[in-house]
Amino acid sequence: MNLNLKEKVIIVSGGAKGIGEGIVNQLALEGAFPVIVGNNENDNALALEKIMAAGGFGFTVEVELTDPDQCKKAIDLVMERFGTIHGLVNNAGSNDGVSLENGTYEGFLSSYHKNTVHYYLLAHYALPALKITKGSIVNISSKVAETGQGGTSGYAAANGARNALTREWAVELLKYGIRVNSVIVAECLTPMYKDWLAAMPNQVEVLEKINQRIPLGKRMTSTEELANMVVFLMSNRSSHTTGQLIHVDGGYVHLDRALL
Repeated sequence: MNLNLKEKVIIVSGGAKGIGEGIVNQLALEGAFPVIVGNNENDNALALEKIMAAGGFGFTVEVELTDPDQCKKAIDLVMERFGTIHGLVNNAGSNDGVSLENGTYEGFLSSYHKNTVHYYLLAHYALPALKITKGSIVNISSKVAETGQGGTSGYAAANGARNALTREWAVELLKYGIRVNSVIVAECLTPMYKDWLAAMPNQVEVLEKINQRIPLGKRMTSTEELANMVVFLMSNRSSHTTGQLIHVDGGYVHLDRALL
């Protein structure tokens, strides 16, 4: 299926690794111009090299997204380079383990800046360009906002906010023809997830236990599977889809636990 994304400029925050890199790769395969936004110049460059080697094209922006001024800088740099923006994928963040029992006020606010504030700021600064192109916004979110996890109040609250903002923006931006959706991730073996597993003495057993909780195929969702949904939502093939929280999770969140 032709998704009509050829030469569309689409920003992907946290686009150098994990889910973000998967999204960047799929966008490039569709002929889009993905913009990799992240705070590590080497990681950004490596991700760009991969898509260029495969015959694609892209651009990198090195900024620290927890700094509000640098969020504006990211959008300014994209506009200087391309003069247009067709889409925004808000993806950057991390499960930082700021709990209720042992967390702090400072840690909780830091988690919000790390996981939610830049979602708002990138969308805010990109909005004038998105109005012109009638572009699309996709917010990557986590099942933690719906299922809970324990010991991660900051991240859970941040993802709850991501979901709420998806619906709020979908309403506010209807008049501009801008669609806003969210892709909800449950279990995906990202580099960050691998680091978490590596710290455990029984990582093989832990991974198998997690896989057995996933109804469809007893396996984790791949970054490519998540990326495929994001790219579809970026395209005009999903032209009447907005305000949706779409779970690409093998049935993890909604299917009956009796299946396990």
